[in-house]
Amino acid sequence: MQDYYEPKVGDLAPDFQLPSTRGKQITLSELKGKDVILYFYPRDETPGCTAEACSFRDLEGDLSKAGAAILGVSTDSMASHEKFSGKHKLNFPLLSDETADVAKMYGAWKEKNMYGRRAWGVARTTYWIGPDRRIKKIYKKVDAAKHADEILGDIKASRAKK
Repeated sequence: MQDYYEPKVGDLAPDFQLPSTRGKQITLSELKGKDVILYFYPRDETPGCTAEACSFRDLEGDLSKAGAAILGVSTDSMASHEKFSGKHKLNFPLLSDETADVAKMYGAWKEKNMYGRRAWGVARTTYWIGPDRRIKKIYKKVDAAKHADEILGDIKASRAKK
């Protein structure tokens, strides 16, 4: 049973402060004026999470040129994030949400059922947050390997409309 708030498209994205692989705390408010791709993923070094992180790594330059910053969030420790980021040469920060407080604020903390066993964990969810800190789009149940391409396409389409 989900009993956490889930922000909707158009809502002001909740601010947060988390430690990052950049060696400093990162807050959402410090990125005001940029599009932010805030993606929640279950665990470092799992096949889907690795594919997703590497797809963001490969398109980070294009996303950056489009004015977007990428932030990856999981409940893994900073030590795990440092190892994962180094191994896969990630060029964007990973944030450690060990208490799952931020995942709960964004509705990405869900009860899961794996092989008949129920447990709480991070559900793969991405928020595209606009320069005004309003949520522009929410992505759930994504194809991890193609997710960054989908987001880049959406950002480019949004720019073309202006």
